[in-house]
Amino acid sequence: MNEPSCTKRRGAGIIGLSFILGMSAFGWLIGHAARAYKQLDEFVTVKGLSEREVPANLVIWPLSFNVSDENLGKVQERMKNSRDIVRKFLLAGGFEDTEISNSPPSIREIRSNPTKEDPTPRPPRYDASATVLLRSAKVAKVKAALENCDKLVEQGILLTSGDRAQFLFTGLNEIKPGMIQEANKNARFAAEKFAGDSGTKIGRIRHAIQGPFEIEDMDASSPDRKNIRVVTTVDFFFE
Repeated sequence: MNEPSCTKRRGAGIIGLSFILGMSAFGWLIGHAARAYKQLDEFVTVKGLSEREVPANLVIWPLSFNVSDENLGKVQERMKNSRDIVRKFLLAGGFEDTEISNSPPSIREIRSNPTKEDPTPRPPRYDASATVLLRSAKVAKVKAALENCDKLVEQGILLTSGDRAQFLFTGLNEIKPGMIQEANKNARFAAEKFAGDSGTKIGRIRHAIQGPFEIEDMDASSPDRKNIRVVTTVDFFFE
C-alpha cells in the first residue's frame, strides 16, 4: 500500500533535483556570458611612435633678382645678362642645363618723368623681376653654391632675400611600411607593459588609427636633414 507513495516521492525528488541542477547550470551560463560580455569592454588605448632622421634628396632654389631702367629694351637686355650670369654661376657649381630653368618675368611700368610742378627725381620707368629656378638632387653642391652667393653680388646680382632654397625629402613611400610596423610594435609593447603592471594579458586589437606622417627640419640650421615621425593609436583587448 505504501509502495506507490514512495515511488511518487522519489519521482518528485528526482524532478526537484533536476530542476535545481538545471537552474544552477543556467545560472553558471548566464554568469559566464556576463563575464565574457564584460571583457568585450575591457581594453587599453596606447600610442606607438616611430621616428627617422633622413637626408633631403631634392632641392628647389629660386634665384630671383630685379632690374630697372628708363627704356624697356634696356630692361630686357639687363634681364638677359643677369640670367646669363646666374646660369654660368650654377653651371660652374657643378649643375647641368637640364636642372636650370627660367620663370616668366614680371615687368612693371612706373611713370617717373619729372614735371615742372614736381621736379623730384623718381624711380626708373620700368622695373622687372625675374627668377632662375634650380631643381636638383645634388644637395651637397647646392649647399656649396649657397655659401658662394657673394660671387653673384660681385657681378651686380642682388638676390631677393625672400626666396630661399627648399630642401625636400621625396622617399616617404619607401620608408612608410617599416615606420608603421615599428609604431605598431611600440604600441603593443606599451600595452603589454601596462597589462603586466595590472596583472592581465593583452589580446587582439579592438581598433587602430594611424596618424599623418610629419616631415620637419631637424633644426633651423639644418634644413637638409629631416625628421620624420608617425604616431599610431591602438586599442587592445584584455584577455
